[in-house]
Amino acid sequence: MPAAALPFSPLGLTVSFTAATTAPASAQAVSSAPTTRPAYQYRVVNSGTETVLLGVGATDAAAQAASVSIAAGAVPILSGAVEILGFPAGSYFTGNTASGTSVVYVTPGEGL
Repeated sequence: MPAAALPFSPLGLTVSFTAATTAPASAQAVSSAPTTRPAYQYRVVNSGTETVLLGVGATDAAAQAASVSIAAGAVPILSGAVEILGFPAGSYFTGNTASGTSVVYVTPGEGL
């Protein structure tokens, strides 16, 4: 029998940014979990009306570069979506939109 999925548990403070046609400075989502077992999952909420091309990286520059296009590594986050995604601990997040803006919230943690 498969193991039951655990609900998402926050392990750090939520960060936010306003995705726009030019990606803003990245926000780093830092885990409060022990360094021997840091959080590698993130709850990403797109609270706006625009699809966001989410750029993620180990640095602000890497996240900015990834947010340019899907070919560059961006992850599309639809309007109103709530996603649990896995990235390296301490990742930086930013995003681009085709037009308008959308506020995106990112919380480090674990679970589904």
